[in-house]
Amino acid sequence: MASVEELTGRMDTSDVRLWRDVKKGYTRFQEGDLLFAKITPCMENGKAAIACGLASGAGAGSTEFHVLRPGPALQPKFLLQYVLREEFRKAARSQMTGTAGQLRVPSRFLDAQTIPLPPVPEQRRIVSAIESYFTRLDEAVVSLERVQRNLKRYRASVLKAAVEGRLVPTEAELARAEGRSYEPASVLLERILAERRRRWEEGELAKMKASGKAPKDNRWKAKYAEPVALDTTDLPELPEGWCWVDLALVKEFSMYGPRFSSDDYSDTGQLVLRTSDISESGKVNVTTAPKILLDHDEFQKYRAVRGDLLITRTGSLGTLAVFDDDVEAIPGAYLIQYRIAGPEVLSWFCFYVFKSPNGQTHLARGGAGVGRPNLNAPTIESLAFGMPPLEEQSRIIAELNRLLSITDSLSQECKGSQQRCTRLRQSILRWAFEGRLVDQDQTDEPASVLLERIRAERESGIDKSTRSPRRAKATSTKQ
Repeated sequence: MASVEELTGRMDTSDVRLWRDVKKGYTRFQEGDLLFAKITPCMENGKAAIACGLASGAGAGSTEFHVLRPGPALQPKFLLQYVLREEFRKAARSQMTGTAGQLRVPSRFLDAQTIPLPPVPEQRRIVSAIESYFTRLDEAVVSLERVQRNLKRYRASVLKAAVEGRLVPTEAELARAEGRSYEPASVLLERILAERRRRWEEGELAKMKASGKAPKDNRWKAKYAEPVALDTTDLPELPEGWCWVDLALVKEFSMYGPRFSSDDYSDTGQLVLRTSDISESGKVNVTTAPKILLDHDEFQKYRAVRGDLLITRTGSLGTLAVFDDDVEAIPGAYLIQYRIAGPEVLSWFCFYVFKSPNGQTHLARGGAGVGRPNLNAPTIESLAFGMPPLEEQSRIIAELNRLLSITDSLSQECKGSQQRCTRLRQSILRWAFEGRLVDQDQTDEPASVLLERIRAERESGIDKSTRSPRRAKATSTKQ
C-alpha cells in the first residue's frame, strides 16, 4: 500500500521479488491494471494507481487492493481519473462494510458502477487536458509549499533574533543615543527576587492566620528557599544591559495541573484547560475547554491568573501559552503552570524564549519516557536564557507581534490557496466527466458503435483478450 501515492495515480514498482515468494497471499495484477485501495483510510485518501513498468509485465500486491482491468473501450488513465473523483470516493465510503478501523469497499460497489463513456480519442483528449491542468496545479502547490517552508524559517529566525537581542535596538544603545540612564536587567532581577520573597511571606502569614497561629518572631522566614544563582562561567556574552536567568529564578511557583476524568466534566463550574485548548500562537481558547465543579479551596489552589505561563508536559511537547483571560479556569493534568514574579510582559518574553528554535529543541529533547514522553519542571527550568531590561522587553514583544502577525496572515493565505487548488482539481474532474472539459470531434467513432462491435466480437468468439478480474460497466455518451 505504501508504494501507491495518493491522488497522483503513480506507484513505485522498484520492489522486485521471485514469483514463488509472492504467488500466494497477494493480489495479482498485470501491466495496465488499475489498483484501487479498498480499506479505510487509504481509499478516502485517494490511493489508486495504474500498474506500469512491471518486471515481466506482472505484479503482486496487498490484498487491500481491488484490481480493475479496463477493456478496449476504456482508457486506463480515463478510468483512473474517474475513481479519483471525490464524489466517487464518497460514494464508496458510504458503501463500506466491516468493523471500525477495518472498513472496506465491497466488490459489489464496483460491479454496480456505470461510467459515462466518450469515444476513445475523446477519452485521450480528456486525460491529456486533465494532466495538463493538474501539472500546473501541482506546480502551484509546490510553490505554495515552498512559501510555507520559507515563512517557517523566517519565523524561526525572527524568534532567534528576538531572544538574542538582535531584533530591536537595545535599551543600552537607545540610552546612549538619547543621553539618559536606564535600568539594566540585573536590577529588574533583584526586584523580581524581592517580589517573589514578599509574595511568599504574605502567603505564609495568611496560612498562619487561617490556622489561628500568630508568629512570635521572624524565625519562620528562614524557611524561604532562596533560588540558586546561575553559574554563567560557560555561558556566552549577552547584549549590554541583559542578564542570565532561568524560570527557577523568575517564577513565583510552578505547579502540575490536577488530573480529572472526562466523566467529571459538568455543564457548570470552572473551566479545565487542556493541551488541545492551546493554539499555536500561544493563546488559550476558553470556548473549547470543558467545565468542572470544584470546591473553593481546590479551585483557589490551582486557579490560573492573567500572565501565567502554561507548558505542555505530556504529548505535544513544545506547545505552550500565556493565560490572558479573566475567566475562572485551572490548568489540567498535562500542563505545568508557571506564575512569573514580574510584569506580564516578562511572561510573554519567557513564552517566546521557549517558542524560539533553541527553546523548542530544549523542550523536545527534555521529554523522558517511551511512546508518550513527559517533561518535568526541573528539566524545563534547566534552560538558561538572556533577560533584557523591561523597556526593551516591551519593544521586543511589540515587534514580534507585528512580524509574526504578518507571517501568520501570509501562511493563512497560502493554506487558503492550497485548499482552492484541491477544490479546483475536483472541479476539473467534474467538468471532464460532464463532457465540458474538451471539445468533441464529430469524426470520432461514437462509443456506442465501439461497444456494439466489442459485443459482436465476444459473441462470435473473436475476442481472445485475457479475462478481466473486474470490468467496469459503461454507458456511452451521445455525440
